[in-house]
Amino acid sequence: MTQVVITGSGLFTPANSIDNDALVASFNAWVDAENARNSKAIDAGEIEPLAHSSTEFIVKASGIHSRHVLDAEGILDIERMRPRLDQRSNDEPGIQCEMGMAAAKQALEHAGVAAAEIDLVIVACSNLERAYPAVSVELQAKLGTGGYAFDMNVACSSATFAIEMAANAIRAGNARRALIVNPEICSAHLNFRDRDSHFIFGDACTALVLEDASVATSDTRFEILGTRLITQFSNAIRNNAGFLNRVTDSDPMAQDKLFVQEGRRVFKEVCPMVANLIGDHLNSLSIDPAQVTRLWLHQANRHMNDMIARRVLGQDPTPEQAPIILDRYANTSSAGSIIAFHLHHQDMSAGAIGVACSFGAGYSAGSVVVRRS
Repeated sequence: MTQVVITGSGLFTPANSIDNDALVASFNAWVDAENARNSKAIDAGEIEPLAHSSTEFIVKASGIHSRHVLDAEGILDIERMRPRLDQRSNDEPGIQCEMGMAAAKQALEHAGVAAAEIDLVIVACSNLERAYPAVSVELQAKLGTGGYAFDMNVACSSATFAIEMAANAIRAGNARRALIVNPEICSAHLNFRDRDSHFIFGDACTALVLEDASVATSDTRFEILGTRLITQFSNAIRNNAGFLNRVTDSDPMAQDKLFVQEGRRVFKEVCPMVANLIGDHLNSLSIDPAQVTRLWLHQANRHMNDMIARRVLGQDPTPEQAPIILDRYANTSSAGSIIAFHLHHQDMSAGAIGVACSFGAGYSAGSVVVRRS
């Protein structure tokens, strides 16, 4: 059977960063303005006053301290509270294409692969900036890759699902080298006026190069031992934005057109599902959890990651075993587990085993077990 290896990774990090203090100051200023505007209704008992947020609340709830975003000014402007991104002409590279180019070039360089040697490009992320033409095909043209390209969306699990798609294409002989790109602009679908979620997301883009081991030249190789995917329908995480909004005459700015979730329910339902997925996957490969050197988990919530790692490893994880990057990147959807991989894999010795796992809306979850060659 064809051996598939990950030989390169790349990361684009936006220059702008917002720490919790700045985000809270903006949110609380908006709350004060709203409460003043609705003071009569509040005094009459018709509506409840909005509550302040705090840095302590955010850190305790999520473990997040800051986040990188494409635009900070628009987010912190209490009259706007959403990123301000310029609309580009059809002749200019799209925003996600531009992010993808930065991450992809780094991954290609690490892999020692020329863009023209890539046979497959997959752009996989939670939100695409347009329906068509595909962002992946645009990226293919800008990079000068060959073969074919397509977009896919499995929300926060998009990267691990794409890894299976690419690995299967290589094993089937349809491609020798594949490029996976995850351009996540999560700040664009976040409701910065919702106390329970205004701090959750950040922006980033990751990229991976997968190759048939027989043509790979990089000294850094992670053999894909197996992939396993699972989906289970749930409304606990939802976004109702879509092309039918204009024909159903729904409000495009309504709260349900942004990210909404039932946080406690998600925690209770997703953690055991993911821990069981990883455990069963390792068992099917005859790998004892004690053999796992590294868990690159989806970076959504520190408490979720700690619980999942504890259930898989049978002990409290060390920072080395389950690295956390969400403290400074926040939740970057599908990019999170790949950021963790990108920043925390070089120290692994030959033969070391790691698991990349992403999970989120759907519900969906993907497990990728690798071994450093």
